Amino acid sequence: MFNSSNSSNSISIPVSDDDSDDYTARMRVRVRRKRRKSANIRSNTELTRRIVRKLAKWWPLLLFLPAMALLLFEASRLGRKPIIDRPNHENNSDWTRERLSSPIVDDTNLNHSKPVYHRVAGGGKERCLPILSAEDLEILDIPVELKGSKGPVKNLIYVSEDNNPYAGENSTFSHHKTNDGRFNLFTGYQSLVQREKSFKVTENPMVHCGFYSVNGGFKISLEDKNYLQTCKVVVSTCAFGGGDDLYQPIGMSKASLLKAYFQVCYVAFWDDITVATQEGQGQKIGDNHCIGKWRIVVIKNLPFTDQRLNGKIPKMLGHRLFPNALYSIWVDSKSQFRRDPFGVLEALLWRSNSVLAISQHGARSSVYDEAKAVVKKNKATPEEVEVQLTQYRHDGLPEDKTYNGRKALAEASIIVREHSPLTNLFMCIWFNEVVRFTSRDQLSFPYVLWRLKVLNDINMFPVCTRKDLVNSMGHKRKAKPLVI
Repeated sequence: MFNSSNSSNSISIPVSDDDSDDYTARMRVRVRRKRRKSANIRSNTELTRRIVRKLAKWWPLLLFLPAMALLLFEASRLGRKPIIDRPNHENNSDWTRERLSSPIVDDTNLNHSKPVYHRVAGGGKERCLPILSAEDLEILDIPVELKGSKGPVKNLIYVSEDNNPYAGENSTFSHHKTNDGRFNLFTGYQSLVQREKSFKVTENPMVHCGFYSVNGGFKISLEDKNYLQTCKVVVSTCAFGGGDDLYQPIGMSKASLLKAYFQVCYVAFWDDITVATQEGQGQKIGDNHCIGKWRIVVIKNLPFTDQRLNGKIPKMLGHRLFPNALYSIWVDSKSQFRRDPFGVLEALLWRSNSVLAISQHGARSSVYDEAKAVVKKNKATPEEVEVQLTQYRHDGLPEDKTYNGRKALAEASIIVREHSPLTNLFMCIWFNEVVRFTSRDQLSFPYVLWRLKVLNDINMFPVCTRKDLVNSMGHKRKAKPLVI
């Protein structure tokens, strides 16, 4: 009975050796798969943790980089002039020249002295100011006979209070301001008749040229005046009304120090406002009257309330301030002079056989277009600009005046010249135009050049040359007007 019951309730599972091995293999595969899966999960978890830790550490940088890339892109896009606004350069030689002369290296920061190059046809480049090497400058012979001295003007006579051949014509003028401009005891009272006579060149012309009277202002101490008389080669600047800082000249070679007789004078003309402003900036005048390389000459009793007009005196009348100088380099106060003076004179005057070199305007070529820009930028009133243009139209000034195939409109922040009777006459007439009309000397320069037809040896150098000569720093603050 027992066996029968056991037989009916039992389930027999036959197991062979082959079946057992197959089962074991399958189990091992499953175990390995589970282990790999578990390892992958652990690996992925660890990678995720690492990524999260990196993101937590570097997330500011990840946000900064895209923003910087976008900013650079926008800056480059804004800096490019749309092609649709460009002139047809195939038929526009002015545009082509400006494109080829645009500087490759733009050194505008303080104390940078690297050369500036411009592109030339064929894909090459040339230095904007091909200055001599330091070795060549040391053996450079400085011309003592001025080229302009062989011109039609032999001796220039300045109108003064005690030597005025036109006293009768001026007898109806006010002693403070004439109907013809801002003339005063410093400038003299030039009438329109006298103005017209000043353009007729003779061997011994008599012309108004500032310093009309001892009571006219622009007072210089006797010690400073004696120093100015010793200068043969001059680099000068000025800052009236505290408008700009003083930047030390750089880039001089040993030549500037070795040539004892022609040692360069660096002179900055200041007023009391600028002295106080610069002392507040930590720039104090030493016992030797200098700040660094610059000799500071403090001017008393400035003749004009317009500080821009006061600034034209050292800019245009350097031959009156430095009576024994042979050559001068004028640099606007917003710039840092960064080249050897003798190298500049050689490159811009002696090599090109010029008597005057001046920086060319970079944007416009027409006096009338410049006048519109002056009014638009509120640098002069429409009324005073119109008075000047009306006079120039009446005299027949062409709409587009060129000089030797190049535009005659000057930017005039740098003026390099010899002090010969001819160039001195030019500067006197230019100064009188600035006094009579607006203080924007860009408007009157082409007119005087056009009227004074005997001045032909002028070097109008392009923008890239100016950028090689100076570091442009810009005006730091608005000049305070003079209260009289």
